[in-house]
Amino acid sequence: MGKIMIDHLGLKVGNLDESKTFYEKTLASLGYTLIMEHDISGAGFGKDGMPKFWIKEGRASGPLHIAFACSRYSEVDVFYETAIRAGGIDNGSPGLRTEYHPNYYGAFVLDPDGNNIEAVCHFE
Repeated sequence: MGKIMIDHLGLKVGNLDESKTFYEKTLASLGYTLIMEHDISGAGFGKDGMPKFWIKEGRASGPLHIAFACSRYSEVDVFYETAIRAGGIDNGSPGLRTEYHPNYYGAFVLDPDGNNIEAVCHFE
């Protein structure tokens, strides 16, 4: 197995309940669930019992750009549609972004704190 550059990521959000609802709905489209919550780190989302993305209420960290990896273009499409239905704001509908490379397929949505949340697939 290759080396992992980042093990997990945490950001502060202005309203934990609002952001938790947004991310529960949005990240479910990628197979992530809310795995745990506690006072120190906030709410942790991930797969296979491992929280990798954390949000905690406080002075918002952003705006930040966070990209979630997908293995198919269709996953990017579903992510975008789900995020918009969850209250996200369009910041770039699904499509090829050949200015990055020929197979870069991504979609961008602003979360409740204005963070640029992306789903991206680099091949298909």
